[in-house]
Amino acid sequence: MLRRSMNSEVLPLYIKIADDLRRNIEGCVYQVGDQLPTEQDLSMRFGVNRHTLRRAIDVLRQEGLIRVDRGRGMFVAAAPISLAISGRVRYNEMLKAQGLQPSKKILRIAELPADPTIAQALTIALGAAVVLFERLSLADDSAISIASSYFPGDRLPNIAKHCEHYQSISTMLREAYGFDHIRRNTRISARMVQARDARFLAVPLNTPILLTESVNVNQQGAVIEYGVTRFRGDRMELVFDNASP
Repeated sequence: MLRRSMNSEVLPLYIKIADDLRRNIEGCVYQVGDQLPTEQDLSMRFGVNRHTLRRAIDVLRQEGLIRVDRGRGMFVAAAPISLAISGRVRYNEMLKAQGLQPSKKILRIAELPADPTIAQALTIALGAAVVLFERLSLADDSAISIASSYFPGDRLPNIAKHCEHYQSISTMLREAYGFDHIRRNTRISARMVQARDARFLAVPLNTPILLTESVNVNQQGAVIEYGVTRFRGDRMELVFDNASP
């Protein structure tokens, strides 16, 4: 976190305001998730114009202490949750290692024909049967991502039934099929959240998200999953971990 060592008498006014708000956040006057007073209220409290206040808010935003949701206001931000992009797919273990309790809500399980993107990713014929398993992931009961997994029906018989009973895909693949769950490649992009996802993630429509597209294989190298995950950009950070297998 950025710290100021200059004498307070020579600090710019917006830095003094940022320091005051930072002390309030670190002292739990404002706690994680709390909405800060409006710009107008804060401007009156500190006796400054909105331009000066916004410079102070921008300092705290860059430090990761607050987030600004357009149309909703300013909120105390939670510490980012780290997810390593490595050879093994171990989502739940990574959350638990950070002291978080992972859970999932099933949004949809459906059989559908493979479109060109899915067929290419799974190396199956266009129109072949795939099973979509979509779920909302939470950490300590707070929504952080929506994942859509596409499984090739011929390689994973009865996969739709198994999806109903497992919180972890890696555990399901191991126990039901004897498969390891290995990441072959992942593509990451940033975009604005879509309306349906915004409702489940409890974010405004103008919120940026991180989107990953992954192709995962078993220990024999056969493609067993094409996954598309939408992460809350204000809660998650993706870390490339070349040291992990």
